[in-house]
Amino acid sequence: MSRTSLDVEALARTRLAADEQRITGSRRSQVTLGAAWRAFWRHPSPWMISTFLLGSVTARVLVGGGSPWELLIPGALVALFPVIEWLLHVGILHWRPRRVGPVEVDSLLARKHREHHADPRDIPLVFIPWRALAWLLPAYVVVAWFAMPTTAAALSLLVSVYGLKLGYEWTHYLIHSDYRPRSASYKKVWRNHRLHHYKNEHYWFTVTTAATADRLFGTCPDPAQTRTSKTVKNLHELEAGSTPG
Repeated sequence: MSRTSLDVEALARTRLAADEQRITGSRRSQVTLGAAWRAFWRHPSPWMISTFLLGSVTARVLVGGGSPWELLIPGALVALFPVIEWLLHVGILHWRPRRVGPVEVDSLLARKHREHHADPRDIPLVFIPWRALAWLLPAYVVVAWFAMPTTAAALSLLVSVYGLKLGYEWTHYLIHSDYRPRSASYKKVWRNHRLHHYKNEHYWFTVTTAATADRLFGTCPDPAQTRTSKTVKNLHELEAGSTPG
């Protein structure tokens, strides 16, 4: 491991330890991957997403047929997912509340994400809010139906979307759980998201990959040369007239 990687990991761990000390009074005990997996299923969003995933898989098998080009659907989504994830994270989750006349525009997802930044150790806030999923998961069905030329292709798209969404929920939960990285690849993903929460919220927006889209959009700076944000726990406060460092 390079010196830079070691410095980044040490920085993330230091910030995490300090935050946990403030919130819980002590470090929580480390858990196994199996224990984390069982705890994951105690929350509503994995069950909601899995229900739609199972339903779309079952429907796709029953419909049968299809064309070879449908294999491009999951491949394209996997390739584009880091960019999609980055755009959603920046544009929706980090949305600054705005007033349009007498109306304040501030979505449930943005409000819950601010709460998540305020306390990254609050596990229920790690998950996509079930009230958002209640309309979002069925909405994908409508979008797929109109976007794809055949029923088989629409169902292939739905299987891919729900599968990626479940993978996102699991990865995001695991990063915020007490499970500690074992593999080098997961350690990079873990480190990247920890920097977003404990170093500077203006950078490192990818969650399921290690700064892939961040490199593309210029939000993957050298942590050693990046200031520690004063608003990393309180998004959008004290930002008037300031720029990220």
